[in-house]
Amino acid sequence: MFDIKWIRENAAEFDAGLGRRGLEPQSSVLIALDDERRAIIGKLQEAQTSRNAASKEIGKAMAGKDLALAEKLKADVAQLKDFIQAGEQSEREISDKLTRALEVLPNLPLADVPDGEDEHGNIVYRVHGEKPEYPFKPKEHFEIGEALGLMDFEGASKLAGARFTILRRDLARLERALGQFMLDIHTGEHGYDEMSPPLLVNDATMYGTGQLPKFADDLFRTTDGRWLIPTAEVPLTNLVRDEIVPADRLPLRMTALTPCFRSEAGSAGRDTRGMLRQHQFWKVELVSVTDRDSSLAELERMLSCAEKVLQLLGLHYRVMTLCSGDMGFGARKTYDIEVWLPGQNAYREISSCSVCGDFQARRMNARYRLEDGKSLAHCHTLNGSGVAVGRALIAVLENGQNEDGSVTIPRVLRPYMGGQETIGGKA
Repeated sequence: MFDIKWIRENAAEFDAGLGRRGLEPQSSVLIALDDERRAIIGKLQEAQTSRNAASKEIGKAMAGKDLALAEKLKADVAQLKDFIQAGEQSEREISDKLTRALEVLPNLPLADVPDGEDEHGNIVYRVHGEKPEYPFKPKEHFEIGEALGLMDFEGASKLAGARFTILRRDLARLERALGQFMLDIHTGEHGYDEMSPPLLVNDATMYGTGQLPKFADDLFRTTDGRWLIPTAEVPLTNLVRDEIVPADRLPLRMTALTPCFRSEAGSAGRDTRGMLRQHQFWKVELVSVTDRDSSLAELERMLSCAEKVLQLLGLHYRVMTLCSGDMGFGARKTYDIEVWLPGQNAYREISSCSVCGDFQARRMNARYRLEDGKSLAHCHTLNGSGVAVGRALIAVLENGQNEDGSVTIPRVLRPYMGGQETIGGKA
C-alpha cells in the first residue's frame, strides 16, 4: 500500500506508474481526500485548544465566584465537545475512505519492467536447455496418467466436484517425492528455513500480503471467518507483521511445502482438463524479507533457486520478464519460469518470482532498524514458487514419457522413489 505523503511529493511519478498498469491517474483524488482529512484535523486541533483554554477559564471564574461567566464557559465547552466528537467521526470516515482507495491500487512497476497490456508484452529473459524430441506423438499428462490407471478425475469429481484430482500409487508417491526433493534442495543448498505454517489464516494476514480486500472472490472462506491460504506466501510473509526486525537478521529466507486453495473464480472454461488449474494443489513457496538495498539482488537469487529445481529434473524451460500489465497486484518486478510441456506443445508457468519492495511491509507494518540504531525503515518482501508441485509432476510425466506408455523418473527423484526408475514399465 502507498504512503499518501509520498504520493503528494511524487504525484506525477505515481500517476505514470499506474498508467503503466493500465489505470487512470489517481493522485488528484487521493490528495483531495487527504486535504479534506487534514482540514478536519486542523479544525479539531483548534477546537481542542479552545476547549482546553475555556476549561482553565472556568476554574478561574469559579475561584472568582463569577458564576454567570462559569456557566457560559461550561456551555461553550459542551458545544466544543460536541463539535470535536462530530469532527472525529468525520475524520475517521474520510481516513477510512482514503485507506479504501489506497488499498485496492496495485504496486508500481520498476523502471526496467517492459510495458505491455497482457502476457503478449512479456519478454524472454533467458532459456535453459532445448525442447526434447520424440519418435512418437507426445501425450498430455492426463492421457498418460489415466492410461496408467493412476490419475482419477471422475473419482475426484464425485468427492469434491470439478478441478480436483486423485493420484494413486506411483503418481501419489511421485508427487510426494517432488515436494520432498524441492524442500531438501532449498533448505540444504539454498539456505532457506523450512516452516510448517497454518493453512487457515485471519483477515489481517490476508490483508497484509494484499489478498484482501481486492481478491476475496478468488479465495475460500470458512464458516468461522478464516481463510484457506492460496499460497504459503501469506502466512510466511506475515510472520514479520507488526515486528521490528533486527537488521543483522536480514535477509530472512523461509520455505514451506503446503496445500494451496484457490477458487479460480475468473478461470471458467480455462484448463478444464487435467491438473493444470486446480482448486487444491501442493506448492513449495520461497519467501524472503530483506532491507531496502538488497531486494533486487535477492530477486535474482530467488529466481536461480527455483531454476535449480528444474535443472536437476532435466527440464527445458524459459524465464520471462513480465510486462507491466501482466504482473501480480503486489509486485514491482516479476519473473515467470515457463516449463516446456511436449504433450501440450507449449510453455506453461511453473514458478513466479516477485519483488514487492515495501508495498506489503507497509500493509503489515513490518520494519527494521537502520545502522544508526535509531531510524526505522519498512522491510522489502519477495516471494516465489520453488516450484508448483502439481505442475512439476505434469512436466515430469510429459517430458519423461516413453512410446510404450511408461514414464522415466528423473534420476534425482529415484532415491525418494525407493530406487524406482520408471512408472508403468519395468522397475
